[in-house]
Amino acid sequence: MQTKAVILSGPLSLKLGQVELKAPAEGDVVVRVRYSGISTGTEKLLWLGTMPSFPGMGYPLVPGYESFGEVVEAQSGTGLKPGDHVFVPGANCYEGDVRGLFGGAAGLLVTSASRVARLDPGLGEHGALLALAATAYHALAVPDAAPPDLIIGHGTLGRLLARLALVLGHPAPTVWEIDDARQPGADGYPVLHPDQDPRRDYRAIYDASGATGLLDTLVPRLARGGEVVLCGFYTEAISFAFPPAFMKELRLRIASEWQPTDLAATRSLIEAGRLSLDGLITHRTPATQAANAYERAFTDPSCLKMILDWSAAA
Repeated sequence: MQTKAVILSGPLSLKLGQVELKAPAEGDVVVRVRYSGISTGTEKLLWLGTMPSFPGMGYPLVPGYESFGEVVEAQSGTGLKPGDHVFVPGANCYEGDVRGLFGGAAGLLVTSASRVARLDPGLGEHGALLALAATAYHALAVPDAAPPDLIIGHGTLGRLLARLALVLGHPAPTVWEIDDARQPGADGYPVLHPDQDPRRDYRAIYDASGATGLLDTLVPRLARGGEVVLCGFYTEAISFAFPPAFMKELRLRIASEWQPTDLAATRSLIEAGRLSLDGLITHRTPATQAANAYERAFTDPSCLKMILDWSAAA
């Protein structure tokens, strides 16, 4: 089996190419991808060549871990059948020297049925947002975690954090955003430029910006014993001045990637109509124009979320 896939052959070198897929094994499904999302966090680092080295890292690779599509083949015992629609959090299904690092940006995917999540086909392109929503949920769902009363960044992750905080019954958080173009779009919570906010008593600050060197500006905004939660992915060392943090008795928490329980909980909120994904996708591009789509996703501040449409590129 062959399919078209996004191939990163090196930093700033991306194209749509033909790849060969591994044959389905017991427990696998074959999914025809309808939509895939472009991550402005980890995928941008791969595109720039600044991703820290870790097992499986190397070029050429197929990026992507936000895919939504239709099952076209299912092995016995998977509990799925052709026609079911599923979210796929990436797939390592490629033959040859192409690495399946995340591996979801392709027209066809082969993956274990245990990794996918069945979704309502009516979600359409929003089905590709499940992992990002689950990432936000994971940051909030830690036992005894203080809910955010300040969120840094009104991008897609920041908006999902704010929406989920409200859905889970917490008071409306304040959101900081320095880009005027990203300040609109709030629903039930205020969005401010940091210079407009006089508060110095936040109990929990969640950073969804991924910006480095931010901690020293956040510590003075904390209440004593306050917590900073890092929700982004940081390539540079996290550092801060010790005396102000000492005086505040700062607590620092790192929110890692979502777990299967987070994915299931987030799917339930979406299916129940409690968590809306509307207004998060701002740009859509045919997968045949993947190179332009990735560059725009990473360089255009007005692009909250870029979706690739695979209907013409299987």
